[in-house]
Amino acid sequence: MSLPIPDAASPPLEEQAYRRLRQALVEGTFAPGDKLSLRRVAASLGTSPMPVRAALRRLAAEQALDLTPSGTAIVPRLSRAAFVELGEVRAALEPLALRLAAPRLGGATLARLERLLGEHAAVRASGRPEDFLRVDREFLFTLYREADAPLLLGMIEGLWLRRGPLFWEARWVLMGRPAESAHRHAQILAALRRGQGAAAARELEAEIRDATAFLLEELRFAGDAEPGLEGLPLLRALPADATRLD
Repeated sequence: MSLPIPDAASPPLEEQAYRRLRQALVEGTFAPGDKLSLRRVAASLGTSPMPVRAALRRLAAEQALDLTPSGTAIVPRLSRAAFVELGEVRAALEPLALRLAAPRLGGATLARLERLLGEHAAVRASGRPEDFLRVDREFLFTLYREADAPLLLGMIEGLWLRRGPLFWEARWVLMGRPAESAHRHAQILAALRRGQGAAAARELEAEIRDATAFLLEELRFAGDAEPGLEGLPLLRALPADATRLD
């Protein structure tokens, strides 16, 4: 298990552990059902169990993890109702961040978005789902950070705490999806270049809603009947060597 290194310098150990675990969840380092033992996480972070225990409790309070009596944390699998709600809240907050960001975008940011758009197409064509998710996330959060709205950004990151693991599990399914996402990103960027923030926000809202509907058809959620492997759409869509979630 390799966790991302935080940008901030020397915060308290509990805060370091919390930030790194939170970032890992947002980025999809963990999949639904993954178990995070206290000792294993502490060893990975190079710290004692105490700050890790506090960090896991904070993430459990944010509903990003479930805690067992033994102290092991489990990445929860969302129910269908929870995933629908997550999509609805994302469809409200993320376009708002985009509308706020639109008038603040400079040439350097637009150029970065253009580069990410090209990279998005390249990693999709080369079949690299981990990079596909990374570039998608970087494209969107480049915009959200430009809104200069810390409260809103924190709320969106909180939503991605719950989104990240499921999208990691769905990475091959998303790679096999028709290219609406890339098209929508191109439409978002084109609207932003024209100074049409509201149009860009509508494209983003449509993409969030379409992706939610697509994954509702493709994935297994908490509370679903347990099918045999041959009946699980996610596994049918995976290459033979890609069924292991690392």
